[in-house]
Amino acid sequence: MESILLNDPKKQVDKMNKAFGKNPTGRHLAKMEASANYKNGSFKNILETPMMTGDSSMLKASWKFLNKPKNTAPPTTLPSVKTDLKTLHFDEPSIVWFGHSSYLISIDGKRILVDPVFSGAASPFSFGAKSFDGANVYGVDDMPDIDILILTHDHYDHLDYKTVVALNHRTKLICTSLGVSSHLTYWGIDENKIIEFDWWNEQQLPNGIKLTAAPSRHFSGRLFTRGKSLWSAFILEAAGYRIFIGGDGGYDEATFKSIGERFGGFDIAMLEAGQYNEGWANIHMMPEETVQAALLLQTKVLMPVHWAKFALALHPWNEPVERVYNKAQQLGLQVTTPMIGEPVVLNRSYPNSKWWNKVL
Repeated sequence: MESILLNDPKKQVDKMNKAFGKNPTGRHLAKMEASANYKNGSFKNILETPMMTGDSSMLKASWKFLNKPKNTAPPTTLPSVKTDLKTLHFDEPSIVWFGHSSYLISIDGKRILVDPVFSGAASPFSFGAKSFDGANVYGVDDMPDIDILILTHDHYDHLDYKTVVALNHRTKLICTSLGVSSHLTYWGIDENKIIEFDWWNEQQLPNGIKLTAAPSRHFSGRLFTRGKSLWSAFILEAAGYRIFIGGDGGYDEATFKSIGERFGGFDIAMLEAGQYNEGWANIHMMPEETVQAALLLQTKVLMPVHWAKFALALHPWNEPVERVYNKAQQLGLQVTTPMIGEPVVLNRSYPNSKWWNKVL
């Protein structure tokens, strides 16, 4: 435990309480209540979305997690590539993945960081949901100055208190889903640097980037209450490129199809491919559904994310990418599978080695 715990337990408790965030009140709540997606006190999905599916229940799921298989984590340290992000430059857009759903997009001289979690855990507690060995080789100090920080929703594996606060002084603008600013301002972040998005809101940002929020099929909440902030995918358009930032979400054929048709396809799509289970199939896609979603989005390249950093489900740690890879091969979709830290460069370099098979 941190030394602060030994010196002042109250400070440590206060720090953990701060990480839980704060649900919207006052004008933040009034702004949410004006949304067509906010009904009866919470945000709703387009499709009816029960949390548990099949014969599963929270009790059954909790029991299974207490007896989680060993292969949900890699047997040894994950390999990675150490890239100097502060000097990284390509003529074409590049993406550097840090495991799970954290990645840095460099486009037209701008740096866009998505859902960074560099604290070593997807939890308000340092001992919970710890990152795999080798998956936390990048941290706040490795990041360049950030033009836009995109936060798709408020779950701990996407919105990390320690990381966001540490990056605040080097972040020009934060773009996030409706309601999330209540957490951010509670953490001392200036509200003037935050832009919130409802689904289908679009913003032409001052740095030449257009950003649009799109629906996803998921939920939100950092404690026991759900739906007090929105969850979104984002479409990033700049320098003639379109990039799909998927966030989290279950499969919704009609929504993925409408997004693909509305934007006319994408140069690359980052879509979740892990932390799934038949017991919660509505809120996280199965890997084969990830490939189908990519096809509906009309993307040229799929980059599977939401795996290789945390064991938040019961499947083998490397099963998501293997299943995506196999299905994409079958359907003729190009997939890129970089190691942590290995740059993907649009129109130039799409790493696709099966590096996970070498982790023995």
